[in-house]
Amino acid sequence: MSDFDSVPVNDVPDDAVILDVREDYEWVAGHAEGALHIPLDQIPARLDELDPDADVYVICRTGGRSFRAAQWLTGQGYTAINVSGGMDQWLESGKPLVSDNGLKPMVL
Repeated sequence: MSDFDSVPVNDVPDDAVILDVREDYEWVAGHAEGALHIPLDQIPARLDELDPDADVYVICRTGGRSFRAAQWLTGQGYTAINVSGGMDQWLESGKPLVSDNGLKPMVL
């Protein structure tokens, strides 16, 4: 049992703080507009980039890495919500994607 919430993609508020914990190449190919990108293994070193008073919706490709990140962040006193289904579900739900490589956005 976890001490943080998981929500489906469609329950992520439009104005949510989204933390994408995927690797750089995944981020470049496609991500939610306005999301913050911190790869999973860099979160401890970059924790000061997160607002401890804001709800953080954590996303990865399918939900495994974001689950671990949300669990760790919650242990550090943050309010972290895992986005179940991840970017795969984001794409399937028709939510907008942007890329950083000039190509059509995609989920890797």
